Amino acid sequence: MPKIIAVNISETTGVPKQEIEKGYFKVDHGLVGDAHAANWHRQVSLLGTESVEKLRQAGLTGLDNGRFAENLTTEGIILYELPIGTKLKIGETLMEVTQIGKQCHNSGCAIKRLAGDCVMPREGIFTKVLSPGWIKPGDSIEIVEQ
Repeated sequence: MPKIIAVNISETTGVPKQEIEKGYFKVDHGLVGDAHAANWHRQVSLLGTESVEKLRQAGLTGLDNGRFAENLTTEGIILYELPIGTKLKIGETLMEVTQIGKQCHNSGCAIKRLAGDCVMPREGIFTKVLSPGWIKPGDSIEIVEQ
């Protein structure tokens, strides 16, 4: 079953995020306390361990959870294959997929410079929060509507 591996947060943008015990996700906002949280279509970022593993196999090291500035590190679901509009029940929340991938900043973001590559532009996804609640590692991810 797909699940959450880590909840990650940062106070500034463009830097790796730090793991936290649990996070509260608010409607029209995202993860409370995160620099990327706002009333826009990219409230929450998700990246799968499957995507990070590709970079590990290519020889990159130091790829801890949150390294790519993702709020939620997942396992057991190929996120970038989900259509926009897919609704996901994650922990206590309900989220909607709003964007697949993103354009990388300039010639590469700080994450790319630190890690050697950034997988978020290719395989990360973004959601908006439809129903609020807590998310913690181990919580299941369920597709409720595609």
